[in-house]
Amino acid sequence: MYRALYRKWRPQTFDDVYGQPHVTRTLKNELATGRISHAYLFTGSRGTGKTSCAKILAKAVNCLHPADGNPCNECEICKSIDNGSILDVIEIDAASNNGVDNIRDLREEANFLPASAKYRVYIIDEVHMLSTGAFNALLKTLEEPPAHVIFILATTDLQKLPATILSRCQRFDFKRISADEIVRRLKVVAEGEGVTINDEAASLIANLAEGGMRDALSIMDRCLSVTENIDENTVSDVSGIANTSYMFRFSDCIARRDYTSVLGLVDELYNGFCDVDRICSRLADHFRNLMVALSVHNCKDLIICSENELELYRAEAKKFKLGKILECIDIIGETSKTLKSAADKRIIFEASVIKMCSSGSGSAVIPSDFEERISALEDKLNLILQGAAVQPVQAAPVKPEISAAPSEEKSKDEASAGDKPEENAAPAPHTNAEEASQPASKQEERAPKPINPPVVTERPAQAEGEKGEPEVPVLSDFSEGPFTDWPEIVERIGTKDIVFYGLLSDTSAFVKDGKLVIKTANPALYDFIVKDAERAHYKELKSAILNITGKDIKLVINTVGERDDDKKDDSPLAQIKEKIRNFKSEEGE
Repeated sequence: MYRALYRKWRPQTFDDVYGQPHVTRTLKNELATGRISHAYLFTGSRGTGKTSCAKILAKAVNCLHPADGNPCNECEICKSIDNGSILDVIEIDAASNNGVDNIRDLREEANFLPASAKYRVYIIDEVHMLSTGAFNALLKTLEEPPAHVIFILATTDLQKLPATILSRCQRFDFKRISADEIVRRLKVVAEGEGVTINDEAASLIANLAEGGMRDALSIMDRCLSVTENIDENTVSDVSGIANTSYMFRFSDCIARRDYTSVLGLVDELYNGFCDVDRICSRLADHFRNLMVALSVHNCKDLIICSENELELYRAEAKKFKLGKILECIDIIGETSKTLKSAADKRIIFEASVIKMCSSGSGSAVIPSDFEERISALEDKLNLILQGAAVQPVQAAPVKPEISAAPSEEKSKDEASAGDKPEENAAPAPHTNAEEASQPASKQEERAPKPINPPVVTERPAQAEGEKGEPEVPVLSDFSEGPFTDWPEIVERIGTKDIVFYGLLSDTSAFVKDGKLVIKTANPALYDFIVKDAERAHYKELKSAILNITGKDIKLVINTVGERDDDKKDDSPLAQIKEKIRNFKSEEGE
């Protein structure tokens, strides 16, 4: 009958064990010096040699002619253990014999002397599956067994073993076998079987085995069912995964942001019966190799591949920034979690590759400070759309404009509206010598700041004899009624300041009492223009009006519902505002 490769090529001596030198060296020294323990615990992931070392140890302690700690494999005891005919070496599967009664039977049998061997050896595989009662029943016998009994426990889940069991055993940790060790072993097996396997196929099998020699030999066994000349395509077809060439095509499409090609590649693999979960796992390994190739100068020891593939990885990694590769690895990780519960795995995987193509900026990554600035702008735009007051975006310093001198006397409407005090602005002309002689603090005390005054402060008059821009026509040149140039002015603002344009887009304007009244339902517009410390938006609007009409005019912001003089507001806040306005009017008289 045909024997599977992992059984046929099971190690027969400690020297045949691959990837566990720290374990085999210690066991050989103990056997050579006669320091044999009564209980051993072998722990590690699947296929790393735990059961194989347990059987070798069982042969070595009973071998009639041991050599340097290894069994001879020629004596009657060794041959009996290999063919399973000896009664003194008992293998127990704890997954199916995990009850208290099973352990009680074991304790009773342990009292009998060996039939033909020197030691009675109990190999308990998957010992972590024993019940709590079974562990308790085993404790005393495990701590002080008869002199002719040796226990060898094997487990893949060390955390499930009670501390009382761990403290009674000599523990050996089996590591994952490196890909290089697996490749060397596969070539030895291929030579012994009279078949061929190339380097790419052996490397691919080693990666798929994930550190387990048994898994690697099982994959090779399936490949031999197809052909005796194993190459990378054979391994890909048997395992249901995409080979390395497909992985490079994936990364190339992602680097070029080629949505059409990457979706066509997914369709090609899906129709070729490739498992989506395995493709996702392979893609994660591929981007991991790209990350290493881009980050480490000498990456040969960190990437398991041939020399030709290593050069391909180095060339492919240059198409990406490191941040983009890390972003793709994160996306693949989230996709792997989602695939476990997804109804249609293909759709989830297609969405993930599209996300990898569209995220970031292809082969470049947006700096974090750009992201923060973009996020801040988005937040401000949201507040503007919601009608909330926002602080204006900091603009570059604008050269102050010099306007024409205002008229000698202000109208009563101007006086009642009041001027908005401005930081570092020149003081307004004094009405008389007595008021001018008073300190600035007294003047500020006598004229408190109005609450949300609707009129924007006019710029100070140009000093006599001071050089500046020529005077332009002023208030009286505008006719009363709708301001027909307002749409054109708003469009002019839109070419320079999109945020300001958004605020002005729903406004209207008309001329009344020599002032341009801007009517809006958004209170943020007033704050955006008046409360700007740099007055950049105010100057920008005045400049647009001047360029379109060739005239200068005072601006008034009329917020509908709050500053409509025709509507009586009896709220307490409105009464306080009215008292402040009356107080200012009395002070100004």
